[in-house]
Amino acid sequence: MTKPQMRRVALASALGTSIEWYDFFIYTTASALVFNKLFFPTLSPIAGVLSAFATYAVGYVARPLGAVVFGHFGDRMGRKKSLVWTLLMMGTATFLVGCVPTYSGIGALAPLLLVALRFVQGLAVGGEWGGAALISVEHAPARRRSFFGAFAQIGSPVGLLLATVMFTVLNGLLTAEQFESWGWRLPFLVSIVLVVVGFVVRMRIEETPDFRKSTRSDALPIVECLRTSWRQIVVGLGIFAGGFVAYYLLTTFMLAYTTTQLGLPKSTALAGQIVAAVVEAALMFVFAAMGDRHGKAKVIGWGAVAGLLWAVPPFWLFGTGSAFWLCVGVGVGLIGVTATYSVGAAYVAQLFAPRVRYTGMSLSYQLAGAIGGGVVPLFSTASLEWTGGHYWPVALTTVLFYVFTLVCLRIGRVREGGAVPAPAVGVAG
Repeated sequence: MTKPQMRRVALASALGTSIEWYDFFIYTTASALVFNKLFFPTLSPIAGVLSAFATYAVGYVARPLGAVVFGHFGDRMGRKKSLVWTLLMMGTATFLVGCVPTYSGIGALAPLLLVALRFVQGLAVGGEWGGAALISVEHAPARRRSFFGAFAQIGSPVGLLLATVMFTVLNGLLTAEQFESWGWRLPFLVSIVLVVVGFVVRMRIEETPDFRKSTRSDALPIVECLRTSWRQIVVGLGIFAGGFVAYYLLTTFMLAYTTTQLGLPKSTALAGQIVAAVVEAALMFVFAAMGDRHGKAKVIGWGAVAGLLWAVPPFWLFGTGSAFWLCVGVGVGLIGVTATYSVGAAYVAQLFAPRVRYTGMSLSYQLAGAIGGGVVPLFSTASLEWTGGHYWPVALTTVLFYVFTLVCLRIGRVREGGAVPAPAVGVAG
């Protein structure tokens, strides 16, 4: 593949995932800041946040289903077609969230509509990441898979940065009444413009060589994957799990914890999210290049150990009430997260044969996302009620999941560089 073609593939991967994660994160941010008041006004502040996170968690529950559905089409019909459909689904659902009346307008129907649209978002994201990662990884030279795989990963911090900046600007320009009345809708409504741009770019990319050369099986991709590669799915889940848990606790949960429990201003909490996005974006390709040079497993291991050691200090820094120390707590935590995430796409892709790769790696990633991004923030918020506001269950959760990452890293020994191995190659036991 020529350099211009490779640049087009990298742009399509990065731009598409940035748009999808922007759509996903504006819902996340709105859940932490205003959805409890607008859609669950009869509940206490903590219970309202918990209920808002429950609707938010639906998206993460739907993600594994999206991995199966779009993984099937991606493994049977091609990566490109699947990616176009996920982008259109996400864009439509996000735009409609901006149109949903609140509880004061239609009562209990309002949160039900949120749940339905969040479910569609989850389906779309569930199929998006695997295709975007494979478009980059399967086009890349063998010894630069980590670097080009990071173009799919960069969409997460870019999407978070866009979403947070949008809410920060609106929070500064509008009064609290204006923001809660109509201002929160704007980030959802303008996303439709981004979707059009992403659609045009994705229609110009070519199908990957690995897919074109891959053999087809009579069995459904999900059936074959679960029968022949279930261990690889577990290993892939573990590779992402620790970083996902830490990431969402340092961003989504941090927003709710610092504003609701500690009483810090929204602007302070949003500053922490901006720092998270900047740190991740700045280090993504640094760690990806290290993965190509020193080995992906080593970079993942370094990140997991660093994240494990930083599980408790952020809460000490949040408790100071200082915006500076809050940003330090989040920023340092994101170093470990970025190390594990940056090379994750290239590492997990090597676990699966091309004919089930979209399904297998998507399922690993989305199961980790459902646990780390959906269940854990919900559990963590509920634990504030159970423990009277203590953070120790949250910190312990981070430690346990990073240990799980290290265990899975030990189990899954993937050959670095060269051809992608067959499903059972390089996995211990």
